[in-house]
Amino acid sequence: MVISNKPLQFLFTAFVACIPFIGFANPTADSTHVTTEAVAEHHGEAAHGEKEFNATELINSHIGDAHEFHIADWGGHPISFYLPVILWTNNGLEIFSSEKFHHDNTGHHVVDANGQELVRYKEIIFYKDKFDTLTEDEKNNGAFAFDARPLDFSITKNVFSMLMSAIVLFFLFLAVARSYKKNPKAPKGIAGFLEPLVTFVRDDIARPNIGEKKYAKYMPYLLTIFFFIWINNLIGLIPFFPFSSNLTGNIYFTFVMAFITFVVTTFSGNKDYWGHIFNTPGVPVWLAPIMIPVEVIGMLTKPFALMIRLFANITAGHIIILSLISLIFIFDTVAVSPISGAFVLFMSVLEMLVAALQAYVFTLLSALFIGQAVAEHDHH
Repeated sequence: MVISNKPLQFLFTAFVACIPFIGFANPTADSTHVTTEAVAEHHGEAAHGEKEFNATELINSHIGDAHEFHIADWGGHPISFYLPVILWTNNGLEIFSSEKFHHDNTGHHVVDANGQELVRYKEIIFYKDKFDTLTEDEKNNGAFAFDARPLDFSITKNVFSMLMSAIVLFFLFLAVARSYKKNPKAPKGIAGFLEPLVTFVRDDIARPNIGEKKYAKYMPYLLTIFFFIWINNLIGLIPFFPFSSNLTGNIYFTFVMAFITFVVTTFSGNKDYWGHIFNTPGVPVWLAPIMIPVEVIGMLTKPFALMIRLFANITAGHIIILSLISLIFIFDTVAVSPISGAFVLFMSVLEMLVAALQAYVFTLLSALFIGQAVAEHDHH
């Protein structure tokens, strides 16, 4: 199979265009608005000035979202890939690089955006004057402090990962389509690898759960969620730039995916499906006030289960791996590293299996829910 080099040229050009976002932290600017005492108080540094290792902080920083990629440290200073911050503020749209925050995530460093003072606390951007009035609990739940922060449409690590996986999927299946167009009988290369996966989704997921008559209508959706979730699961296991984001371990992402399945299921429901919900067969009429709410709750628990299952399984895997790595720093000895490294290697291989398994389970349950909505029952 011959694949055009134009997609590769496009990706290379896009990467070169993003190089200006990569930079070194400015240690002088980092400390402009943050005194030594404030930083020490916030992070709980030891009396001798060295920051104590905090496993919880490490894990939360890696499984959470961020406005930049931390690539490496050089000469004691971090090298980062800065992502654009896009805000809708009281004065309108504001766009600037996340480099302006100088890696501060404690709410101390102030960014001036056309006369508006902004601070960042745990990756949430606030108006400084309103941030200072919040309690500690309100700051920790800042995502819901809508009056104290602008609307954030920034390209974060998770958004970057999602866009990257969408581009990968597009060029991947574009290459497959070209391969089938040239040689429809004997696919080779990437087409030969993907064909068994596509037929697996069709023959083992769609057909048995949706039925022969209607499965083809939902194949594009099922293939999309299977490969989209699988690729993003794998991206989260690669610990270096431009990967390492925890998209499928983000509950907002899993909520949207589950909500889409819910919408597809709801709008696909036939009269038998809605009749079962609002007029359950074989149930006395006087039980309808009880059965109808139960059935409606059942409609909502299905996407809820989809959301929690994917989020919990992927997040748990990341937490376990990071916890095993943290053992080296908790015991403060390199002697633990062989044991910790062996378990990390084992868990990483296991997570590769989980990545495919969770994509399969999400797709299977989506097909099952759709199949229940479109199933036609015999009436006697």
